[in-house]
Amino acid sequence: MGKKGFIRMKTDRVEASELIRSDLKQLGYTAKKLTTDAIKLGSLGFGTTFLEWVASFSAIYLLILDRTNWKTNILTSLLIPYIFLSLPSLLFNIFRGEIGKWIAFVAVVLRLFFPRRCPDWLELPGALILLIVVAPSLIADTIRDDWIGVVICLAIACYLLQEHIRASGGFRNSFTKAHGISNTMGIILLLVYPVWALVLDFI
Repeated sequence: MGKKGFIRMKTDRVEASELIRSDLKQLGYTAKKLTTDAIKLGSLGFGTTFLEWVASFSAIYLLILDRTNWKTNILTSLLIPYIFLSLPSLLFNIFRGEIGKWIAFVAVVLRLFFPRRCPDWLELPGALILLIVVAPSLIADTIRDDWIGVVICLAIACYLLQEHIRASGGFRNSFTKAHGISNTMGIILLLVYPVWALVLDFI
């Protein structure tokens, strides 16, 4: 009887050790998977933020070109809602605060009382700041951070690209004409951010 009890105790200890070893192995696998997923998610998030900055500055670059040497019939005012929807949160929150309110106030005063001294190239940037300041929370906080805003950005980028290609006389000419490649690459960069963001939304 004593011998059987001893054998049973020994068997129970072996089984308990195997269970603990199995649990530790499973825990290690889970921790490894969690770390891998966290790194992957972090890198994807960084990629989205980086592309957001690239897209916003590309739109600003195209806006500057439009006021200097990119004289076409393209509706470049669409760049304003694109910048509004793609502007990184850091800059958006700065312009939505007191700084943006003062800039908008000065722009409106200049436009109302000193129209001759207010240069035309300030019209669209002033409209952008005003849009950021007065936009309702539904648009500024919900649509901007949702897939709807990304789809709008994609639609604007596609429209500008096809209009630019048509105005240039074809895809090849859009790369070979004067200032063609810089304009085309700028518009293509507008496409990268919304496409990437939509892919991540559906992964």
